[in-house]
Amino acid sequence: MVRDGEFLAVRRARPPMHGLFTLPGGGVETGESVIEAERREVLEETGLTIEPLVLAGYREVITRDDANRVQGHFVILAFAARWVAGEPRLNEEISEARWIRPAGLPDLTTTEGLAEIVAAAFELLERER
Repeated sequence: MVRDGEFLAVRRARPPMHGLFTLPGGGVETGESVIEAERREVLEETGLTIEPLVLAGYREVITRDDANRVQGHFVILAFAARWVAGEPRLNEEISEARWIRPAGLPDLTTTEGLAEIVAAAFELLERER
């Protein structure tokens, strides 16, 4: 989500992606739309209320064990969203939260493809103005 030219990057506190900065989010519950899931997950993870507008990109993450057996397959849908209210709070899933400008991404260890998704989200939000 974007607020005043910055987006919220969060550091994952546990696997998968432990220690990496990424965007807040999570799983879709049965009967829930992806937009509803985005709103709920961001609120649960960060305490923020957001307005998801449009899909900014997606990534697939397949985790494997030491024997190369698949442990998990995640399809991550990233939405361009506007911040509505609240301030980030930390919890068992997030060890750090930072509002940063996209130019600050190279200073962080992030999930793969995050810079491209953030750039697409800013471009899409600019068009929505």
